[in-house]
Amino acid sequence: MVKKIAYLGPPGTYSEQAAEQWNNVDELLPLESIPAVAKSVEDGESFQGVLPIENSIEGGVTFTLDLLIHDSLLSICGEVIVPINHYLMAHEEIDLSSVTTVYSHPQSLGQCRQFLLNNLPQADLVASLSNAKAVEEMLSANRGAAAISSERSANLYGATVLKKNVEDNPNNETRFVVLSNNDHEMTSDDKTSLCFEFDGDSPGILSESLTEFASRNINLVKIESRPNKRRLGRYVFLVDIDGHRKTLEVKEALDALASKVSMLKIFGSYPKCEI
Repeated sequence: MVKKIAYLGPPGTYSEQAAEQWNNVDELLPLESIPAVAKSVEDGESFQGVLPIENSIEGGVTFTLDLLIHDSLLSICGEVIVPINHYLMAHEEIDLSSVTTVYSHPQSLGQCRQFLLNNLPQADLVASLSNAKAVEEMLSANRGAAAISSERSANLYGATVLKKNVEDNPNNETRFVVLSNNDHEMTSDDKTSLCFEFDGDSPGILSESLTEFASRNINLVKIESRPNKRRLGRYVFLVDIDGHRKTLEVKEALDALASKVSMLKIFGSYPKCEI
């Protein structure tokens, strides 16, 4: 039986590329939004879902982070890292000075900010739901419209590439997570993702909690915060650590952390992606 892997569509997105990189055997199912991808897995329509979570330039993908914190009980079972190379494209070959509008995903517009300021200062920037959707919208607009998307999108939709590699930083990469109803069994090189928050606020409360990892020689890979959506100035902390939640050291650290916080949610343990 062929399984479905949901991803943020339409076809031609970097999410599709990540889904293919993760699983090139099963059927890929493009969906219109991040919540729709999660719901497809929750409802059993899809076996797994692939969503962007972090970009090396723009940071965390807030829609995915907030979904994991507040709205979903799915687990992270894997990760994929995709190099990002943005192309500027249009209906046909035109001079950059003739471009009046540029469509792209907000993250991509941010990743090409300097290029846009230097080369297209006259153009209005329009946010799209995805890079591939931006190409569709551009092709439905007037001849002065352009889009920033992938080479794959240009080929798929028949757009004309005006300029290659318009990203400001050549080290641009996006990390995608694979969501499932269960996380991954232990391997030789895992990481664990989680979030937590505190009821109150006092000096050293965060650093004291994080010592539960350091005291057990557990490496802290990443930490960031998101508003808890209940009160200004209150945050949920998102952490990635080395190791699987089932190992003794990580289990002890998580148990100790749970006693110090008001909420602890473990998103899952999974193999690290080879970069």
